Amino acid sequence: MQGKVVFVTGGAKRVGAAICRRLHAAGATLAVHYRSSAREALALQDELNALRPDSAAAFNADLLDADALQPLVQSVVARFGRLDALVNNASSFFATPLDSIDERQWHDLLGTNLKAPLLLAQATAAELRRRHGCIVNIADIHAERPMYGHLLYSVAKSGLAALTRGLAQEMAPQVRVNAVAPGVIIWPEGGQWQDIEQRRKIVAHTLLKREGEPDDVAKTVAFLIQDAPYITGQIISVDGGRSINI
Repeated sequence: MQGKVVFVTGGAKRVGAAICRRLHAAGATLAVHYRSSAREALALQDELNALRPDSAAAFNADLLDADALQPLVQSVVARFGRLDALVNNASSFFATPLDSIDERQWHDLLGTNLKAPLLLAQATAAELRRRHGCIVNIADIHAERPMYGHLLYSVAKSGLAALTRGLAQEMAPQVRVNAVAPGVIIWPEGGQWQDIEQRRKIVAHTLLKREGEPDDVAKTVAFLIQDAPYITGQIISVDGGRSINI
């Protein structure tokens, strides 16, 4: 990873921040994207630069603004002179029962989880081909088994899984494209997920009978970027076995 530049969307906190720290520890330079988490993004930027000067920078953009994505990528390349990997981590997540779905929800959930990864792949394609780089998408085990009451999110992640395989075909042989599908890693904020009993029931369906850690996802992302030169078009579940035991 020495000398390589990795662009992580939604990299300011939670799983995204774990990915940034793991890749940085391996020697990568990080472009940390954020939308509204400026405080966390700048703190992470300072943390990484304190460990290794000029090894991280934060970039602000709304991924729902399609016109902002090409300039965002251009800013990253202009700042560091290259781009070797894209990690599409940024994601919206909220419930959308069938009877309540509206166009705003469609725009938000499909936009962040599917449209933005597609457009960012398009925007980074030339540079990634030049560098023989790679893309890692953060999917979800519910791409294969929809989550009740979260119809649009499940559809979006299913689309992202298909996009991963399609991009692997479109961008071969220069660029590898894979995905990581987390399970019970870090609980969503607010709502039903604060119910301890609900959490216990979900964890009980994992074969390993425990929650995972953000770094479990980060380690798998790092593996796909630096140690998997003959892997492309694959989706790796990091879920303690939950996807085969729901």
